[in-house]
Amino acid sequence: MSRPAPPALMILGTGSNVGKSLIVAGLCRLFADRGLKVRPFKPQNMSNNAAATAQGEIGRAQALQARAARTTPHPDMNPVLLKPEGEQGSQVILQGRVAGRLGSRDFGRRGDWLPAVLESFERLGRDADLVLVEGAGSPAETNLRARDIANLGFACAAGVPAVLIGDIDRGGVIASLVGTHAVLDAKDRAMIRGFAVNRFRGAVELFQPGVETISAATGWPCLGIVPWFPGASRLPAEDGLDMRCERKPGARLKIAVPVLPGIANFDDLDPLKLEPDVDLVLAESGKALPGDADLVILPGSKTTLRSLAALRHEGWDIDILAHRRRGGHVLGLCGGYQMLGRAVRDPLGLEGPPGEAEGLGLLDVETVLDRDKTVREVEVGHPASASRGRAYEIHLGRTEGPDTERAPFTVGGRPEGAASRDGRVAGSYLHGVLASDAIRAAWLRRLNGREGSGARYEESVEETLDALAAHLAEHLDIDALLALAQIRSSP
Repeated sequence: MSRPAPPALMILGTGSNVGKSLIVAGLCRLFADRGLKVRPFKPQNMSNNAAATAQGEIGRAQALQARAARTTPHPDMNPVLLKPEGEQGSQVILQGRVAGRLGSRDFGRRGDWLPAVLESFERLGRDADLVLVEGAGSPAETNLRARDIANLGFACAAGVPAVLIGDIDRGGVIASLVGTHAVLDAKDRAMIRGFAVNRFRGAVELFQPGVETISAATGWPCLGIVPWFPGASRLPAEDGLDMRCERKPGARLKIAVPVLPGIANFDDLDPLKLEPDVDLVLAESGKALPGDADLVILPGSKTTLRSLAALRHEGWDIDILAHRRRGGHVLGLCGGYQMLGRAVRDPLGLEGPPGEAEGLGLLDVETVLDRDKTVREVEVGHPASASRGRAYEIHLGRTEGPDTERAPFTVGGRPEGAASRDGRVAGSYLHGVLASDAIRAAWLRRLNGREGSGARYEESVEETLDALAAHLAEHLDIDALLALAQIRSSP
């Protein structure tokens, strides 16, 4: 006799970046701490911020949600991951593995993956007391509804009730909630059982007339008004649009990062934001890299050749070379590592049109992209400080050359990465390596000769997840959400 489907609830949003991922993460921690086996699930994600699991890639947000649920991340938590490769298409990761490329004109083909999505959902639920499902973008995009697997298309197929989240901080929350109701057909409307308002600032009672307007127009009950959660910036963001950092004018160290198109795994920078003595400067298009930076970091990229062309178009190559001549330090991570070498070659067109380009020439290495994709979690050694930590790799390509003999890290006892003769330029394929407090402290100490702040990044993430769970417990009707999750309908 098969096990009954576990309770499940879907968190939809009136648009992208309204806080769905954060709310699911907070609820995962809250219900896990109540003794439930909680599993996060996102049918389809579009992001270049990915995480490595033992079985393949998933979105970084789902890895964070798994951590919040105190469970191991798995590709079934995000069976379809689309990794944009520019304006015209995306690499498709299906149940953790590369499954081809999706052109923008072929976006409707997403519906072909619904059986795999439902398979992952069913498999994930076999060992769960509760599955929390996150939507993508907005369910009101009726032009995409026929082949939808990310929002109400999934909810209807799996019989999962939903709650709709609106973001009041961006304005127009009444119109966005009521407007979503207005454009949905009756079947889809019936899957939404309530709404909540996120990122509220000020006196909640002043919004009561707004709540009444929304409920009167939609028939949905209000399940909570969630005030702005300031700790959100201390958790890994899903979208590059969320990249932001507070400037610290009195900091001892300044680290500059050019924000390139196709930027990937940008949460590598998050541990640096935590450091009180680090002023992290994100240089956007049209702005020069600061001339007084101590370190320039070239982050990962899904499209290395495109990013390299953009770097030159912005004049950042000139800024970086001048920074190097002044004795500054440069660190390249993954795609950024590839850009630091003499050349990058993509003969098979794996990240766009086939081609090659001259690199910045700051490392004596060359990169050739090939079909074999490395996706793995690793134990890392940092010989310079005798420190150890955890990291992960997600990359195409092989990087070889004399400077790999001075690798800054080891993985499995073997050298990883490359460094210049004077050690001021280094590159590595490792993501997440700066999350290791000991390794990060050693890098910062080399820049300014001082001991670090003692900041503990992983502890900070855990504390923030706990605070987020308490925040949601106070401002959402948790009992009502659990009751809704019990109402599974037949697809």
